Amino acid sequence: MADPGKRRAENVDGPFYVDTTCIDCDTCRWMAPETYGRLGEMSAVTRQPGDEAARVRALEALVSCPTASIGTAPRVPLGDVPASFPLPVTDDVLHCGYHHPSSFGAASYLLRRPGGNVLVDSPRFAAPLVRRLEELGGVSTLFLTHKDDVGDHERFAEHFGCERVLHVADADGPLRRVERLLEGEDPVALGEGLLVVPVPGHTRGSCCLLVDDTYLFSGDHVAWSVRLGHVYAFRTACWYDWDVQIASMERLAGHAYRWILPGHGRRWHGTREETAAEMARCIAWMKTM
Repeated sequence: MADPGKRRAENVDGPFYVDTTCIDCDTCRWMAPETYGRLGEMSAVTRQPGDEAARVRALEALVSCPTASIGTAPRVPLGDVPASFPLPVTDDVLHCGYHHPSSFGAASYLLRRPGGNVLVDSPRFAAPLVRRLEELGGVSTLFLTHKDDVGDHERFAEHFGCERVLHVADADGPLRRVERLLEGEDPVALGEGLLVVPVPGHTRGSCCLLVDDTYLFSGDHVAWSVRLGHVYAFRTACWYDWDVQIASMERLAGHAYRWILPGHGRRWHGTREETAAEMARCIAWMKTM
């Protein structure tokens, strides 16, 4: 729980606050931007929720915060919010919330499929979320985009009996026990409409999951930047090789999709033509960095 004694002075007056344990992961700011903003090197409450919808979004961000750095004083009841996850993004894609501290607060998603649901990266193994995943049909496959965002993958695999998928280049230590280790840089079909596209760069084994030429689950490879106003890659968080990542981006740009759903950064949604234009813009930008 957040500590009122560590409440940041930058918070506006009111019940919602962020304390000094914030790691600046951006989760609360994209989940409830009308309430949370960045002041200094951390998040803070820049405006107290003004209506019920804003209050719910502020509480969803509180529940999702990986470091429990958001609190309320006096206490605002959570109500049904903890059990509301995963939250719908589209009919097929749901945001799991419950971001994990070991992944620096990366988002994870549930992809609903007739042949078995796919969990993309791992949230916290939180009881309300697990119960809801059970109600939605469980998890058949746990796709891990790269080694940074694996969270509680072992607990999800044990509980649901799902097959974990990871590129072998990121299979360090215990991750070598993952059930399916991919190799090489050629795309790999996981099932009907499911294509793994290796994109080394951020890490050596980074991969994206392309679904039905519509959804791209991009891990930490590519996302939307509010500050830059375009799709981009994380130059300051490239742990393997920037030039290799540019080459990966060029290959990825050859595929069609309408959604970019990242672990970090903001989602992008447009037509396939608009997405292709954004990817071209991203590649041109990367070559200047």
